[in-house]
Amino acid sequence: MSDEEVEQVEEQYEEEEEAQEEEVHKEEVHEPEEVQEEEKPRPRLTAPKIPEGEKVDFDDIQKKRQNKDLMELQALIDSHFEARKKEEEELIALKERIEKRRAERAEQQRIRAEKERERQNRLAEEKARKEEEDAKRRAEEDLKKKKALSSMGANYSSYLAKADQKRGKKQTAREMKKKVLAERRKPLNIDHLSEDKLRDKAKELWDTLYQLEIDKFEFGEKLKRQKYDITNLRSRIDQAQKHSKKAGAQPKGKVGGRWK
Repeated sequence: MSDEEVEQVEEQYEEEEEAQEEEVHKEEVHEPEEVQEEEKPRPRLTAPKIPEGEKVDFDDIQKKRQNKDLMELQALIDSHFEARKKEEEELIALKERIEKRRAERAEQQRIRAEKERERQNRLAEEKARKEEEDAKRRAEEDLKKKKALSSMGANYSSYLAKADQKRGKKQTAREMKKKVLAERRKPLNIDHLSEDKLRDKAKELWDTLYQLEIDKFEFGEKLKRQKYDITNLRSRIDQAQKHSKKAGAQPKGKVGGRWK
């Protein structure tokens, strides 16, 4: 017997039981009445049609229902765990992407810092090379001047003394400048730093560079203002000198019958 036939038999059996219960309930309600009514013909109950040669096993039906419920419950549990497993896999993948991006950013920052350090080193080397070339050029010029002035006699010694003194002042100022720059340029030791400390170090370098750019701009504006003031003062001095010369000149007129 198939499951559909068993369900049909159960439905017919339940409908007949409900019809019997309704009939009994109606008879109980009409018993207290004194008026005698004619007996109505009772409905003929027919047993559910069961296929011949087969026996309905209600225990088997109940067992099948329980198995069906268990299978549905197991399917829900499996679906829940599958969804949870999928969420965990997505979370792990997200963490891996975050770690990968963090590592990429750290690598990019390291590369930028390395390039900036190389650029600073190139600038320092270029500056040192130019200073060395300038020193050689000045030494050659001084040598030429010494040779040219070797025939000047007594004035030659005084000229040499002044030239040496002037060169000593320039060299002292240059040495002081090198010393100050050497104190400001400190070597970067960042190989042992962690990611957070590298980020802080990069921020510190950026703040220092930003402040230097501000100072450079302010000094440039101050220099422009000073040049403007000097030019303005020179113009005023020239105008004042012209007016003083005109005021000190003798007026033209006749002196002894002659124009002057």
